[in-house]
Amino acid sequence: MVKTSFLKAVGAAVVAASLLVGGSAMAKNAYDFSFENIDGGQLPLSKYKGKAVLVVNTASFCGFTPQYEGLEHMYKEYKGKGLVVLGVPANNFGAQEPGTNEEIKKFCEGKYDIDFPLASKVSVKGDDAHPFYKWAAETLGEDKAPKWNFHKYLINAKGELVASFATRTVPDAPEVKAAVDQALSEK
Repeated sequence: MVKTSFLKAVGAAVVAASLLVGGSAMAKNAYDFSFENIDGGQLPLSKYKGKAVLVVNTASFCGFTPQYEGLEHMYKEYKGKGLVVLGVPANNFGAQEPGTNEEIKKFCEGKYDIDFPLASKVSVKGDDAHPFYKWAAETLGEDKAPKWNFHKYLINAKGELVASFATRTVPDAPEVKAAVDQALSEK
């Protein structure tokens, strides 16, 4: 009995470790991934089971940074219906997110009054991309991978990746709102 429990625990640890180091092909859905919280500790996407999640790679010094305002508005408008907006700072495009996690958080809260969750800064493209971003590109195709800051991925309440929106698509665009409404209805 103890041996079986131990083997199950070891197996689960191996799967989790493989996802953290890039084994995105093993993932069944978005709930298999975890980010680090900007304040430290883990931020597993499984925490949001039953909710829709809009995952956005962000940057503090980008021409699209004012989208933080729209993201916060969307979060406040849809939070009670089951939407989570998750900001994922990244410095991949134009070196527009050079700060530390502490500086990023201070900027987001001070300038945009951000209340939605923020992950620690990660890479969203290339060989060192966070496993979630590798999985998203494998799932939807490389043409749906982030090409710049403020790319948006939508996960439905079942953990399925259901939509991708390019940088220029603002958070309150009709197609984003329609997709969020659809994702929230898929419980």
